[in-house]
Amino acid sequence: MTQQPISSSGTFTLDANGSDPLTVHRLGFGAMRITGPGIWGDPGDLDNARAVLRKAVELGVDFIDTADSYGPEVSERLIRDALHPYDGIVIATKGGLTRQGPDQWTPVGRPEYLRQCVQMSLRRLGVDRIDLWQLHRIDPNVPADEQFGVIAEMVTEGLIRHVGLSEVGVAELQAAQQTLKVVSVQNLYHAGLRQSEELLAHCTVHNIGFIPWFPLGNRELLAEGGVVAEQAARLGVLPSQVALAWLLQRSPVMLPIPGTGSIAHLEENCAAAEVNLDEAAIAAIDALA
Repeated sequence: MTQQPISSSGTFTLDANGSDPLTVHRLGFGAMRITGPGIWGDPGDLDNARAVLRKAVELGVDFIDTADSYGPEVSERLIRDALHPYDGIVIATKGGLTRQGPDQWTPVGRPEYLRQCVQMSLRRLGVDRIDLWQLHRIDPNVPADEQFGVIAEMVTEGLIRHVGLSEVGVAELQAAQQTLKVVSVQNLYHAGLRQSEELLAHCTVHNIGFIPWFPLGNRELLAEGGVVAEQAARLGVLPSQVALAWLLQRSPVMLPIPGTGSIAHLEENCAAAEVNLDEAAIAAIDALA
């Protein structure tokens, strides 16, 4: 592994054809797992969590994804503690999910609440503008136009630089685009679960960033004896590295954000940027669908 393996993942430019392009390396870091069990409360070792964030940057990561609901608030605070003032690092965050306890999430899309989400994220992260703010979920109990409208207002006011959506389909993306310039989407997607394939194809054609959350899938996907593990053994790398390399080679708009609270796992994940899958490996993993 080179000193900054992330550079081998290539780059992607959000809003490439717009007035405010923002370029990041394609393999980023997801900051959900630096919180406590159930994504609730502080991690067991705060110093280790900060060390993981700093190590990610040392390895070349310049795109870190978080959310106000991770902890809640814990992940954003740790990012500020470890990395502020973010020289050359894009911090993407999300809002619109509330927390009632460990592993409990409820969308709230009332305009005044979304505005509060943005204002509080600005405060916790210590910035005047959020580079990429993503609506964590579209609240089905609030008219979508009201949610998109207040986000558009905050873009105009200079609080948000770029806008993304999370867990949407093509129709929802297109509806949002009537009001907003959407530069990215973030959906559940990995080699073993491709229910967002239509959205990925749409994003590839229209050069919209696609951020797959849970990019390594479940334990079964990487388990010994499985297709991914077999290809990893043949290539002399780790199953997790094959899963991430497959995503990077799947589409030029793919921006995987594997997360971990372990420096060892972080180093393994970042090294995936240097893995090139051959046609046999890609065909074998493609067949999982």
